[in-house]
Amino acid sequence: MMVEQLINFTRELYGTDGFIPLHEPRFIGNEKKYLNECIDSTFVSSVGKFVDRFEDEVARFTGAKYAIATVNGTAALHIALLLAGVEENDEVITQPLTFIATCNAISYIGAHPIFTDVNMSTLGLCAEKLEHFLSRNTEIVDGRCINKKTKRIIRAVVPMHTFGLPVRIDELLAVCEKYKLKVVEDAAESLGSYYKGHHTGTFGLLGTLSFNGNKTITTGGGGMLLTNDEALAKKAKHITTTAKIPHPWDFEHNLVGYNYRLPNINAALGCAQMEVLPEFIKRKRKVAEQYDAFFKDKAVVFVKEPENTSSNYWLNAILVKDIDERNAFLKETNDNGVMTRPIWKLMNHLPMFKKAQIGNLENAINLEERVINIPSSVRI
Repeated sequence: MMVEQLINFTRELYGTDGFIPLHEPRFIGNEKKYLNECIDSTFVSSVGKFVDRFEDEVARFTGAKYAIATVNGTAALHIALLLAGVEENDEVITQPLTFIATCNAISYIGAHPIFTDVNMSTLGLCAEKLEHFLSRNTEIVDGRCINKKTKRIIRAVVPMHTFGLPVRIDELLAVCEKYKLKVVEDAAESLGSYYKGHHTGTFGLLGTLSFNGNKTITTGGGGMLLTNDEALAKKAKHITTTAKIPHPWDFEHNLVGYNYRLPNINAALGCAQMEVLPEFIKRKRKVAEQYDAFFKDKAVVFVKEPENTSSNYWLNAILVKDIDERNAFLKETNDNGVMTRPIWKLMNHLPMFKKAQIGNLENAINLEERVINIPSSVRI
């Protein structure tokens, strides 16, 4: 009965009897105008005014000193980990409850993920569980965090702001400072989310954003690397542009580089989307309020922004009783044209990461079986 009520409520919310996707892009501003300007200029690749403008606007919006645009969020995270000093055969601690891109970026370097548990209220990496793992499994040798079991260097920690819900990043930073670990924030889902008044992705040494088609705003594909370190920003821009030394005609490259720069035509779309981002966030938070009110008297928990945060509510989520209720819910809603989906499978349950070292993952296991995402597009 409750599922049928939700289907009807969601149809009323989005004003349609047709299929309701989980999250679709909205184009209500200058997107076509800027795309035409870009085409007319002929600068549709990785050089052009819109790329620079998009970087400036994202930096200004987030409060980061520097923003470097990339082809997607995974590429941004790959470069961020390299700039944080992660090397082949190092280890990186992250959460098991995350999108695959987090672990893919670690793997591109030839590093190994370690999984520690998440917090039940933030759905993101738990500082207490992280310290519990580090205190029992590592030692500091010559200023480096060494895994006593594998003898490898643990170089960095990657918390992910799940569904736009900020983690308790100050607590994580304190633990990482104690154990000599760099923090790289996977803020792919959290553009417009704040922890204690500061934007996600700006607390660690580096942070990354995504502008995939299903994000709060989109450039089609695209990502952004955020940092307050000028030297890291310059190197990021250099190596994402094939590490080419500027010259009127000569091809000189001084490092192994990556063809990761965002094309100007994608940035044109991003510039138009940035103009409406504040309104999008306002409307998404209103949708979350309406869902919260709907679930007030239901035997389901609506996942709300944690204390001291302001979430963009990228994807709204609910917690049901168990996996059987979850599966029944998913079938009924999807059979009736309302798209819902479960949270991701835990990374350590996937074949390529099943041998990864793990901590006690009781919270992540609990959430894997109970979390459902419900339609979260901006209402027009």
